[in-house]
Amino acid sequence: MSRREGSLDPQADSSVSPLPLLEAKIRQTHSLARLLTKYAEQLLQEYVQHQGDPFGLPGFSPPRLPVAGLSAPAPGHAGLPVPEQLQLDAGALAALPPLLEVVRRRQAELNPRALRLLRRLEDAARQARALGAAVEAVLAALGAEPRGPRLEPAAASAAGVFPAKVLGLRVCGLYSEWVSRTEADLSQLVPGGPA
Repeated sequence: MSRREGSLDPQADSSVSPLPLLEAKIRQTHSLARLLTKYAEQLLQEYVQHQGDPFGLPGFSPPRLPVAGLSAPAPGHAGLPVPEQLQLDAGALAALPPLLEVVRRRQAELNPRALRLLRRLEDAARQARALGAAVEAVLAALGAEPRGPRLEPAAASAAGVFPAKVLGLRVCGLYSEWVSRTEADLSQLVPGGPA
């Protein structure tokens, strides 16, 4: 077959390369993570604003309640190979939507008139799913092995108003931490970004 007739083997044609597609997917996912980092910060501020005292007071340090099925990024996270970092990010992003939904439902009871907060919590759950799916697509394009099926985290709950507010603050904080961590991890893959 002559060159003019074309080739049936895409690898024989040097103009067909998955690299630009992978770079575009990485840039797009990184841009989404950067945008969601800003949204996550706004959500955290709005959440604190609607909780009343002592939330938002200078020096207030709420207890760091454990959240079933999710923890903060580990200190050694940045030292892992990038695909492993992204696998951890994807796992955390998959765990966040049901937790954010629990917080939204509780806030609907405690602050039914805080419509913007309730909308932001709903949006955050959707955004975590979207970013998680985009990270999974980058991992697949990199040829990384999937981690296997993810278990749904146990529904977070806290008895009493104050513990529920603290738990909500913790979940919003974890959302912010994981989105920011994902942005930093993806930045290592962005062409021209940090190596």
